Amino acid sequence: MRRWPAWALVSAAWIGPATLAALKEYAHGQLGGRDPVTWRDMVWEGGDWLILSLLTPLVFLFARRYPLTRETLLRRLPIHLAAALGLCVAWAGLGIVLSYAVHGGPPWGGPVGWLLMSLPFGVAVYFAMVGVEHATRYFTEARERETQAVRLEAQLAEARLGALRMQLQPHFLLNSLNAITVIVRDHDTATATRMLEQLGDMLRRVMRSDRPQEVTLEAELDFLRQYLAIEQVRFSDRLRPVFDVDAALLPAAVPEFILQPLVENALRHGLARRVEATLLRITARRESEDLVLSVTDDGPGPGGGEAERAEGVGLRNTRERLATLYGDRASLSLAATPAGGAIVTVRLPWRLLEAAGG
Repeated sequence: MRRWPAWALVSAAWIGPATLAALKEYAHGQLGGRDPVTWRDMVWEGGDWLILSLLTPLVFLFARRYPLTRETLLRRLPIHLAAALGLCVAWAGLGIVLSYAVHGGPPWGGPVGWLLMSLPFGVAVYFAMVGVEHATRYFTEARERETQAVRLEAQLAEARLGALRMQLQPHFLLNSLNAITVIVRDHDTATATRMLEQLGDMLRRVMRSDRPQEVTLEAELDFLRQYLAIEQVRFSDRLRPVFDVDAALLPAAVPEFILQPLVENALRHGLARRVEATLLRITARRESEDLVLSVTDDGPGPGGGEAERAEGVGLRNTRERLATLYGDRASLSLAATPAGGAIVTVRLPWRLLEAAGG
């Protein structure tokens, strides 16, 4: 339903006092031993209040046109005092017209007396309605500013995530093409064709603009296996990835494209720098309300090159994506393993994502 404006609600609210005034006049006539109350008496008592209902939109319009703020209070307060007197004159004048219409004469005290009686209450009513108008306007503007801030924050986050993803795409593409180049040089046409088909499938997924920010862990692992199938050409028998993931964790929500940069980091700084290195372990576990993902390698480890490894494109962008998506609820850490390799650990809020993100 469309919400009523404040002036309409206040105008409608005057029906309450009008009804009560008419009922009071009727009750006095029935219980006070007076002459029977006529419909004219009840119309007069209730109609005088309804006049304020007719004048309310004008007060709200004037208050919106000349708002009272800290900067304009002294300059506009005399204007509103004059407007309050104008309301009293209009209220008393229309009341006199109503009195002539239903009783054939002026109200009690005559026109001047009726105007003087209307002044104190009329001025109070005027400034009360100005206060209501200002309060509702400030509330509405605050809500609009809050909504706009949330919308801008969401747009900024989406743009930031999109920019981070676009930085990863060419980096990932070049690495994959380098791996396929090895096959082409060996004139292994069948393998090269198969690898190019896999790369094409991966790129179709990566480059789609309608991808969600989160997918299931199962979908992310499927993508990672495609990537590792290409990288295995470069590392041959040395790359034997191990997945340690419980099936109950597969529906968990993870940021799309979250594991590939971590695995690429392990390959580049781990297996590629030590001939004896063969370990690549991808694990997932749940710890209370967190999902913990880790990628372990048995390469040289962080050591003196920790700063370089921690600030690479993949890990740096992953940190920024996690901060944008989850704030303080997520983290990424890089540490050395007891065997001398490295482990990158990502901690995310635990949440199920029923829709498959394939």
